[in-house]
Amino acid sequence: MSSGGRTRQGALRRVREYVLLYLGLGYLGVICLLWTPFAMVFYPLLPARAGRRLGRFVINRGFNSYIRFLTLIGACRFDLAALDKLRGQGPLILAPNHPSLLDAVMVISRLPDVACIMKAGLMDNIFLGAGARLARYIRNDSPLRMVGCATNDLSAGSFLLVFPEGTRTTRMPVNPLMSSVGLISRRSGVPVQTIFIETDSPYLCKGWPLFRKPEMPVGYRVRLGRRFDPPSSVQPFMAELERYFVAELEDAVLPRPPERDGGTMSSSTI
Repeated sequence: MSSGGRTRQGALRRVREYVLLYLGLGYLGVICLLWTPFAMVFYPLLPARAGRRLGRFVINRGFNSYIRFLTLIGACRFDLAALDKLRGQGPLILAPNHPSLLDAVMVISRLPDVACIMKAGLMDNIFLGAGARLARYIRNDSPLRMVGCATNDLSAGSFLLVFPEGTRTTRMPVNPLMSSVGLISRRSGVPVQTIFIETDSPYLCKGWPLFRKPEMPVGYRVRLGRRFDPPSSVQPFMAELERYFVAELEDAVLPRPPERDGGTMSSSTI
């Protein structure tokens, strides 16, 4: 093939990938905006238990349809079957590594009745806030309240999704782990199920702009790790958990997070 033909092919591929990028973002945006007014109405009207059940059901189905849509248009490839083995095994604390913004979407898309600990700012976000509040997701702005709410949620038999790194990975292969997962496990008496997410692309890693196009399709694979019993002491537990994460992710398929502003990383957290 001539160099001109290769150039045209490359240009067409870039155009196609931009179309897929905006289709995917648009699909998720429409789902969230369509559900927001209903979630705002249901939140004060429904009892907490009914609102939680409805909110989590809708988020589960919405995220599942989003994953299916990304697969259908060829933007992403997902291997999430390992998560299906956890159905009916709650309560469990789900503790994945956190390479990208899609991590929570992938986990929640496969499991019903998942509570999620969220950054307080996201709880107030126009796209996500109303649905998250209806589903009784847990704000992270008050550690004591967060641990108490998480313990109460687990006592109802739910899954609890906690990212032990606290934010997306910036230090390979895993950030230092935060003690909240150990505190919640000790207080609730619920085991910690480790989950490992691998991806071949830095798309939506820490520092990746939302509208920056990746090479497509982006591949994701989820596998289950060891299940840890509730600890009697938090600090030794967290040290053991971090060693385990490092060992399991040392040879995993993970990209380095993109650099920004001359090699410095964005300081925002998700």
